[in-house]
Amino acid sequence: MGRLFGTSGARGLVGKQITPKLVMDLGQSLASLLGNSGTVVVGKDPRTSSDLFESCLISGLLSGGCDVKRLGVVPTPAVSFAVRNLRAKAGVMITASHNPPDYNGVKFFDSFGMAYTPLLEGKVERIYFGKKWRQVSWKEIGEVEDLDILPDYISALVGAVQLSRGYKVVVDCGNGAASVVAPELLRRVGCKVISMNSQPDGLFPGRPPEPSAENLVELCRVVRATESDLGIAHDGDADRVVFVSENGSVASGDEVLAIVASSQVTKKGDVVVTTVDASNVVDEVVSDNRGKVVRTKVGDVSVAAEIKRRGAMFGGEPCGAWIFPRFSMAPESLLGALKVLELMDVSRKKISELLGPLPKYYMLREKIACSEEQKTKLIALASKKLVKEFSENIGVLKVDGVRVNLLDGWVLVRASGTEPYVRVTAEARTPGRAEEIISKTVKLLKKII
Repeated sequence: MGRLFGTSGARGLVGKQITPKLVMDLGQSLASLLGNSGTVVVGKDPRTSSDLFESCLISGLLSGGCDVKRLGVVPTPAVSFAVRNLRAKAGVMITASHNPPDYNGVKFFDSFGMAYTPLLEGKVERIYFGKKWRQVSWKEIGEVEDLDILPDYISALVGAVQLSRGYKVVVDCGNGAASVVAPELLRRVGCKVISMNSQPDGLFPGRPPEPSAENLVELCRVVRATESDLGIAHDGDADRVVFVSENGSVASGDEVLAIVASSQVTKKGDVVVTTVDASNVVDEVVSDNRGKVVRTKVGDVSVAAEIKRRGAMFGGEPCGAWIFPRFSMAPESLLGALKVLELMDVSRKKISELLGPLPKYYMLREKIACSEEQKTKLIALASKKLVKEFSENIGVLKVDGVRVNLLDGWVLVRASGTEPYVRVTAEARTPGRAEEIISKTVKLLKKII
């Protein structure tokens, strides 16, 4: 059986991996799993194909007897909020997140507003591949209601933080779903806002949807030119956030994750969750505040599941997908932006001053072409050989690929969930040592292949 769902929903190229029929059938499959009744919340990002897939998805849900609350263009976390607020049975976001505009996909949320786990996704897949759809009679077809959830969502976010003074911020919405929330939200908490790319546009003309450093050159320039306190950038569906310091440089995702994670620790032993590819700076900063770091697989679904299992205070990835479980079990980039402002406010420090004293690490990444058939075998062989290659290792973590921890760094080898590659990440205290670790690992992997 083919697998539809990756690390964050089902996603792919429009017209190839993601087709109208597939999305309609997924809607029917979800309705069948839910028992042909109840309310499902549906949102979308502004991609050119989102209207098409919204109609297909809703058709599948209605044919299975579900009622639909149609939210229109909203951030992904707003779907999670609406599910909880409306006590719906499930939620669906039509999005490809940070992927290019020719991609789209669907992401499911349970009745608690948490993304579907692999277990629930597996149940949807079995119904889909088995074509075991239950269709209701004409008298039981569900109904659609349009609903504006954004006023309530924005009010809830405003109530989650307190700022004692105003800040001058530049927010780059990337023409994505953040456009309908972020500028207004920041003004509501007292900020003077300069907005960029804040018109929803599925062609993403301002910049690509992924808020990577190379895509944020203009944001950096505007922050410097306007002498702003902070730059904020969101991805296509606003579940990730990246920051630009007052000096116009993109802040390290790992370092910002570290200070935010530490700030959520309120007492000794509090747990925060991050992924196997996050920097050791997270462990150092959190442990300095008496907290404990638990690592899990890459992907916000895995982070959310581990938060739930551990009763953790916070969970996040270096990419800027952060979960604040006391507010939501979904990644909340908009709340994340407010929390960084709150940290600056409480400390009376600029973001560069908050990050400046952190211990410095150097991280390198490589990817090696590897067929889907080879991936599992390669990881298994690499796991054994890496331990021998790095005899000075102090532990091995196998929750996602294999991560070999060293006294002065670590190396991670894991299979890509979306491409025919194996990804290699290495970190160390010096650039030279990081280069040595990754070179040795890549050479070993190529030899195995």
